[in-house]
Amino acid sequence: MGIEGWPKSGAALVTGETFHARRGGPVNAFRYNVDFVLLKLHPQVGRTKGPLMPGRRGIVCVLDRDHGGGTGSMTDWAIGQAVQHGLPGWAMTSIWLLTQPRVLGYVFNPVSFWFFADAEGALRAVLAEVNNTFGDRHSYLCALPDWQPISAQDRIQAAKVFHVSPFQEVAGTYEFSFDLQPDRLSVAIEHRRETGASSAGGVVATLAGTVAPLTRKGVVGMLMRRPFGSMRVSALIYWQALRLKLKGAPYRVRPLPPSQETSR
Repeated sequence: MGIEGWPKSGAALVTGETFHARRGGPVNAFRYNVDFVLLKLHPQVGRTKGPLMPGRRGIVCVLDRDHGGGTGSMTDWAIGQAVQHGLPGWAMTSIWLLTQPRVLGYVFNPVSFWFFADAEGALRAVLAEVNNTFGDRHSYLCALPDWQPISAQDRIQAAKVFHVSPFQEVAGTYEFSFDLQPDRLSVAIEHRRETGASSAGGVVATLAGTVAPLTRKGVVGMLMRRPFGSMRVSALIYWQALRLKLKGAPYRVRPLPPSQETSR
């Protein structure tokens, strides 16, 4: 499995759905349609025109300040985080970003994914860049021992160290899985409050969709389907938070975010 089948133009539209299910009381679940863009940011493809150019302002755009430290090049930031955790250069021959774009000046991404692949297109690492509604950001570097290729069957664990929802404690582990195909992709994240004990509670979140070359027609279709982009996502997050509050879920005060930008 790899990313070699993704569009040669270096830009794709991912149309799909996200699913969240809370385990343990109070139970809550929802499923929504979403639109993401998939952009090749290293090496740069060299496009001089197109419906969405990274770093260029527009009705629909992806800006450097929307990712990483918020200053400088987002791609340099992602490479820097990977290098700090030991990812060798040969394992990041190509880098793709899966994210929701900024629409009409607004963006909020609960999670974006940076995919690092070798020269053959094999996935070697994934940087899961997580944001909460309090303005904090933290990333998890997902990889196998010795940077072995990541397959759809692999499950990669990371300790939860970042406050995402006031209705979930900062404890337990995440389990990530990635299935990347030429025409579709899916990502699953399972939060377990106790390692190896899924019955102890937590959350299961998935993102799945089709991958198609990004075109002007595709961007127009995305705007017609969901004209408010991630503003709609933010509204739905607050709606689900209200539902949990009404169901009696305990509210937890936001702790300070981790001092380090990325954990593994």
